[in-house]
Amino acid sequence: MSEGKEFIRKGLACLEDKDYVQAKALFLQAQEAFKEGEYISICLSLTGLTEYLIDKNNYKTALALINDGAHMAGFSKSAQAKAFNEFALGNINFGEGNNDVALIHFKNALNPESDEFELAEKTQVRIRQLQNGFDFSMPVKRDPLVSLVKIGQSITAQTDINVLLTLIAEETKTAMDADRCTVFLLDKYSNELWSMVALGMDNQEIRFPADSGLAGYVVQTGETVNIADAYNDGRFNKDVDSKTGYRTKTILCMPIKNNNQEIIGAFQVLNKNEGVFTKGDEDLLIAIGGSASIALENAQLFEQQKQLYKEQKELFDSFIDTLATSIDARDKITAGHSTRVRLYTMLIVDALEMDERNKELMEKAAILHDIGKIGIRDSVLQKEGKLTDEEYSHIRSHAQITKDILDKIQTSADFKTITDIACSHHEKWDGTGYFRKLSGEDIPYGGRILAVSDVFDAITSKRHYRDKMPIANVIDILIKDSGKHFDKSIVDVFLQVPLDKIVEVFLTENLNILKDNDREVLSRHNLLDIINMVDENLVKLFNHYYLGNN
Repeated sequence: MSEGKEFIRKGLACLEDKDYVQAKALFLQAQEAFKEGEYISICLSLTGLTEYLIDKNNYKTALALINDGAHMAGFSKSAQAKAFNEFALGNINFGEGNNDVALIHFKNALNPESDEFELAEKTQVRIRQLQNGFDFSMPVKRDPLVSLVKIGQSITAQTDINVLLTLIAEETKTAMDADRCTVFLLDKYSNELWSMVALGMDNQEIRFPADSGLAGYVVQTGETVNIADAYNDGRFNKDVDSKTGYRTKTILCMPIKNNNQEIIGAFQVLNKNEGVFTKGDEDLLIAIGGSASIALENAQLFEQQKQLYKEQKELFDSFIDTLATSIDARDKITAGHSTRVRLYTMLIVDALEMDERNKELMEKAAILHDIGKIGIRDSVLQKEGKLTDEEYSHIRSHAQITKDILDKIQTSADFKTITDIACSHHEKWDGTGYFRKLSGEDIPYGGRILAVSDVFDAITSKRHYRDKMPIANVIDILIKDSGKHFDKSIVDVFLQVPLDKIVEVFLTENLNILKDNDREVLSRHNLLDIINMVDENLVKLFNHYYLGNN
């Protein structure tokens, strides 16, 4: 019995591939495999259907076989056999144009008690095809309406215009049972048609004047072009085939219109797999175009919004950089400090494997952390000697001023986070910092990172009134002040950063170049190796770049 069922399954697959002769042979083989019962009835009904599909003139023979199947189904009392009989009758009536009768038979074929051959799904497809006015044709393997659903879903599911073009083209190609489909969009600014989709060829951008070719013609006129024989139609340009080696036979080209009936592009579908494109194909393409136009316009709007956001972000980033540069312009003593603090901060957040959003917030906070120095008097900011207590108190107020300034330009919740981080870089783990006297984990995590970056740059940068602190002393300060000034976990991470990355920050100040051989050596070590004196040559090499020796 299992062999006979397999013959039925293979026969149904041949029906879907329009190989009706082979389908009939398989159904007859299945009939031989069964001795009696419901499966004989199924084979009779399907054999009758294939007789009709092979040649509609076999109408009477087909009905006789299907009637025999009906008697056998009644005798076996099999709901599944009855369903197949109704399915066969529905298809023949559909083919004869008796749509109301066909619909009754298809509905009778639904929900059999047993459905081991997935007949209900095939029947549902036929019902949808019939109700939506599609021409009768086998196969039913691919329901054109599924393509409509998929394209409709893409309205909210897909915003990448190139992916969307591919999706629509592929679904249209399948629904139209064609060899190729290209979806062109109209660029109103350049008056060009373009696409990134050319199924069967390499994906590349295609652009040409909007009044060229068949696609250009339908965009200009709003007409649909359905060509049954391309080489005998004067509107077809044979040069395209000669360049690509492709042989165009049939063409269906149609404008894509939005809800306002404005033309936004064109479909170009090539080479119907069997026969020519029908009126039913045109109707289907109109339906696809209705959903596609919404999806395409939404995707284009999303692209425009992304571009606008990009431009706004570039403008905002430029504004932030300008603010930071203004500090360097006033404070020649610490020029470049904000840039280096940003670079050290990014080394730490990379080592912490922060996500991209938080990395961006940290970068902006690092650039802006000293913006409050705008409010410090020049006499204090540029003083070369030791500060008095009053002057020191005044310069400490830059952290509060940073918050006051950034509070006034907050544009989002993210910028509030940037502000909170930037004004916290002088807070200390033990609560003795300023200006809010925060301690421990009450200090924003980003502020704790900036504290390490800020101090490290301050004591490793040369001033006109002092030299750089010896690197061993710098590392010793970081270690001894962990748990007092700094969050120890962040110091531990910073001390593990490869030396070549730290040296690259030094080089932004003296414009030296890190040699490849030196980079390779430094990349294998970190600051702990320096203080532990693991290699005397390593210390010399590091100091060569740290001290700016030529």
